[in-house]
Amino acid sequence: MNDENPFPHDLLQLQERLHRAHAEHRAYLAVLPWSVEPMKGWARGERYSHRGGVPDSPGWSDEQKETVDRMWAEIRQLSIDVVDHPHWKSVSTDILVKSRMQLKRQARPAEAPEAAEAA
Repeated sequence: MNDENPFPHDLLQLQERLHRAHAEHRAYLAVLPWSVEPMKGWARGERYSHRGGVPDSPGWSDEQKETVDRMWAEIRQLSIDVVDHPHWKSVSTDILVKSRMQLKRQARPAEAPEAAEAA
């Protein structure tokens, strides 16, 4: 291992997969109805007026709930795999947090050009 890249390749890949899993999860949630269970919406001024009117929510389908559960399970497992990676045993505890933050930054996938433009 060189000083420029102190992380093993498999750990970098795990962290990148974790970043991607989080991004996919957020994107999936963004297109789902706002409430997991069916719930009546409200007009502006009735509640939370700063949000404006909120339509009724049909709730999530069983398939959507299963997909979210599966995505969370993947995120949890990837998180465990990153944290429990043997590499961390070789890192001094006084720089462990700094090293983990460096891994997160270094393994962050590049944004797609169209996603960067929309931001």
